Amino acid sequence: MDKETYEKNYTIGSLQKAIRVLKAFTHNEPKLSLTELSKKTGITISSLQRIVATFVVEGFLHKDEQTKRYQLGHSLLYLGNLVKQESSLILVSEPVLKRLNEETKENLSLNVIDGLERRCILNFDSSYPLSTKMLVGDTSPLYAGASSKTLLAFMPNYMEYVNHVQLEKITENTVKTKEQLLEQLEQVRQQHYCISNSERVRGACSISVPILNAAHESIASISIVIPEIRYSDYDEEELIQKLLQAGKEIESQLF
Repeated sequence: MDKETYEKNYTIGSLQKAIRVLKAFTHNEPKLSLTELSKKTGITISSLQRIVATFVVEGFLHKDEQTKRYQLGHSLLYLGNLVKQESSLILVSEPVLKRLNEETKENLSLNVIDGLERRCILNFDSSYPLSTKMLVGDTSPLYAGASSKTLLAFMPNYMEYVNHVQLEKITENTVKTKEQLLEQLEQVRQQHYCISNSERVRGACSISVPILNAAHESIASISIVIPEIRYSDYDEEELIQKLLQAGKEIESQLF
């Protein structure tokens, strides 16, 4: 069943609109007015007024009465902490990635498939002044970047994804054809890691390895991101082995 048919038959339109409102808030735009929310979501002001009023009452949004702008409320913080506490993936991965982050001083992240995108769910920033930022909640297409392609390579229906995806150029190094993408995915499946250079963010090099379940399907990927100018300071094979070891450590505690 395709996504369009699923959405038509099983989803609730008003609830989808409400979710779009919450997803409109980002790290760069933590506070939004009704007009800004309407522009970002495509929802009319009259519909938005009912949605945000409900969210304010339930504590999912907070309204600044002086500026008339909204921001995410404390109910989401509570639920977010609850998810973090209950998520075995994050609980198991956090100390492993933190240790590797302290050892390398580079950016380490944990990523999962969210719909048809890669989403970062845990991140430890680099301690170097020059670094590539990865924020929790960040998304990217599954065909661009090491963390994304690592997830895609071990996704059960990856061939279906490749057949239907429209490849869009993000940088000069973004994969250009589906044939090239399939070759790269097969290589990832064989070697159990992926390396990318400026595929999504110019000047950023990344190495990623999968976290697999018993069926050999991807449930997550862990990645290290290093600025290109500093990448040659490292022994690439040593970094790969560190990540592979970290991945196996996480898997052994999950399954």
